Formats: sequence, C-alpha cells, structure tokens
Amino acid sequence: MKITAIRLTRLSLPLDPPFNAAWDPAPRIAFPATLVEVETDTGLVGVGSGDTMDGFAAYEHLFLGTDPLQILNQVRRIETINFHGGRYWPLEAALWDILGQVAGLPVSVLFGGARDRLPAYASSGELKSPEARADSALAARERGFKAVKIRIARHRLFDGIAAVRATREAVGPDFDIMVDLNQMWRMSGDIEAALPLAQVQRIAGELNDLGVLWLEEPLPQADVVGAKRVRAATGIQIAGGEMVRSMAELSALIEADAFDIYQPDVVLAVGLYRARQVAESANLRHRLFTPHTWSNGLGLLANLHVAAGVDAGPYLEFPYDPPGWTPERRDFFMEPLDIDANGDLRVPHVPGLGAQIDWDAVRRYTV
Repeated sequence: MKITAIRLTRLSLPLDPPFNAAWDPAPRIAFPATLVEVETDTGLVGVGSGDTMDGFAAYEHLFLGTDPLQILNQVRRIETINFHGGRYWPLEAALWDILGQVAGLPVSVLFGGARDRLPAYASSGELKSPEARADSALAARERGFKAVKIRIARHRLFDGIAAVRATREAVGPDFDIMVDLNQMWRMSGDIEAALPLAQVQRIAGELNDLGVLWLEEPLPQADVVGAKRVRAATGIQIAGGEMVRSMAELSALIEADAFDIYQPDVVLAVGLYRARQVAESANLRHRLFTPHTWSNGLGLLANLHVAAGVDAGPYLEFPYDPPGWTPERRDFFMEPLDIDANGDLRVPHVPGLGAQIDWDAVRRYTV
C-alpha cells in the first residue's frame, strides 16, 4: 500500500455570538480547523485534524509513495520535520485511521483496547464571573459531567480563585474541579513574566483547601524544581505537558517526576504513537496519563482512541463552555461528539477513528 495524495482543507466557522469579551481580553472570533485527508492506492482514505498544518506543502513529498502502515517510520519522518517546521501530528492521526480500516478495528484496540469509553470533564476556556462560572458548572453537572476544569488567568487571579470558590460552593464536595494556570507554554507574542513561585505556592494552597483535584501548568516547563516544591508544600496534584514538543522532553519530565498527571495532546504535542509511550512510562512510576484536547472533534477522537486504548484517567478532557464552545460549534464539519447520560465519551465501534465527516459543511466552511 502506498500514499498517493495528501489533501489539506482549511476551514473556519465564524462565531456569532463570539466569546465573552468582557471577561476574556482575547476572545476567539472563529473556529479554525485543517482537515487532513490521506489517500492510498487501494482506495482507502484516512482523515485527521487538530493543528493548522501550516507549511506542510514543503514536506509533502517526503510521504508520497511511502507505506502508511509503516507507522513508526512515518512518526520518525514527522519528528524530523518538527525541528524545521510545524507540528504535523494530524497526519499521523489520518494514518492510524487507515491502519484501523485495514485491520477492521477501532484505533483504540490497536493501542491496547483497555476501555470502550472514558468519563469526560467539561473543560472551559472563557474567563467568566464567579457567579457565571458556578452556574455553568451546575449546568454541566445537570448534563452528566462529573468534573469541570476552570481556567485562571495570571492577570485576573482574584477573579479566578473567586470563580473556583463559587463553583465549589455551588456543586458541593462530590464533584471534581480542576484548575489550569496555563503557565507552561505561551501564545505567540505573550512576553509577560510568569507568576513567581511563592505566589503560585500560595494559590496552590488556596486551591487545595477548595478540594481542587489537580493544578495544571502552574509554572513554566523548565521549572521542574518549582513544580515539585508546590506539590510538596501544598499536597495538590500537578498536571502538565499538553504542548511539550518532543518525546525526549517528556521523558525528561517523567524521569524527574515533575508531574502527577501527564497530558500530551496527540495531535498537538508528540503524536499518537509517542503518547502511548508517555502513558506507559508514567504508569510505571504510578503517575497518570490523560491527554489535553482542545481542537475539534477529530482531534478529540484521536485523543479518545489513545486514552481508551491505554486505560487513561481519571477523566478525558472534553472542550465544553457554552454558548461559545459547544459540541456543535467545536465539531462543525463532522457529526458532533457528545457524552452519554453517565458523562462518558464512547469510542465509536467502527474501524479506524470513526469520524463522520459532513462534506457539505466542509464545502461550506472552506476558506
């Protein structure tokens, strides 16, 4: 089997209404996505998405004519490009989609087949008032979620902690809350200083008192010593690694016992194959693996298959923060993914990734 073509389709869904500009200084104005289609000489087509795939045209020739089933060689090719160009892991997701179709199995089975569903947590992105965030957590619980994650911005710490406190008071003790400080990586152009260790430690102590399950990315990636100090001083679990760029970096973090929960996103960080290695390495040290996922339904599916295959937990991240961030908006070019009545996200019982692409929507939103 050979790869005969790789098609990239850039999509964008304008937001109406947009994210809440009153609480987020940089609300998104559109949902961008790049759909990757890998065609083979046998007629099989695999699909993937997640990152933008910007600049991939310069490297496409490295994959044409190669065997999509030689997945390790394909991963190694993508890793050589990471140094020079972008993160092209959505291509690997499309290759696994082909692998699953050839095997006649869901990709999760190829990764171990440990589970056919995972409990999901509602992951928020907007900065909302304490009252609004508490209301959103109650609505998420009513919908079936058993946990939520709240983003705290370093320029609005008082409001963020107040939102966590209001949420805890609203949902009570038998509902999990996670908090993300987003200090491990930066958006382009963000050159503000990170919060100092002493301040992070005070924040972590307050959050631990509020029963927060884990504190995500409390410090920059290089400050492993600081992350371990925060954990030792407060007892809170530390999570991170969602956008770490290489397997070598993640291996070093695991060896240093930097985190309790490792979160590489399979379509944004190190790919599916390497994420499984992260999961196994973390498990050997009695640490957890549960991937970050903050792209679209195809990216969520890729993360779900790996996570279910390796028995990840305790939850899978499910981007959900209505009205701006809903399954219908997030997955606008495919059949939306959603939780069941028990709050679980089920693995599709079809070969490959199981994405149901809405080709009319693809044509409508191509840019």
